[in-house]
Amino acid sequence: MSFDEQIQARIDASLAEIPHPSLPKGSNLYGSTKIFPDYQAEPGQAYFTLVHGIAHESSVSFVAILQATRALRKGFESAIYFYGPGAINALDTRGFPTTGDSAFPGEQNINDALKTFIGEGGTVFCCRFGLSLHGAREEDLIEGVIPAHPLDVQDAVIHYARKGAIINSTYNL
Repeated sequence: MSFDEQIQARIDASLAEIPHPSLPKGSNLYGSTKIFPDYQAEPGQAYFTLVHGIAHESSVSFVAILQATRALRKGFESAIYFYGPGAINALDTRGFPTTGDSAFPGEQNINDALKTFIGEGGTVFCCRFGLSLHGAREEDLIEGVIPAHPLDVQDAVIHYARKGAIINSTYNL
């Protein structure tokens, strides 16, 4: 038996050990019991998200946008503040080979999620200094993103804290 035939025999044996996939499509892998009530905003409540993560370095930035959108849909006044390297999440110049194109599935997920968030009434701030860290230009921001002074980061946290907002601060190294 040749090496190729031996390898093929081992491949066949390996595949026969455990059926792949072992469950048909649509099978539940996890339970669905929700523990906490589906809270909705009370009048005047706010939800403030700080994002210091870089697009596509992890899921941190994307998940933060999804959480802020969910809070908005629950009736919270919802705002996102991108600062530091997180500022590049707010650029509308992402894409390859041209802006808006996706070189890989999901490349535009942050852009699309932010446009949805803004379109549904969410507020997005972006630190100008954070933009400068990566050579990004203010005119490259997604339409509706509000450029902000670097000293506004701390004062925005104070503002939303004084309003009694839920503050979600995300950070990615």
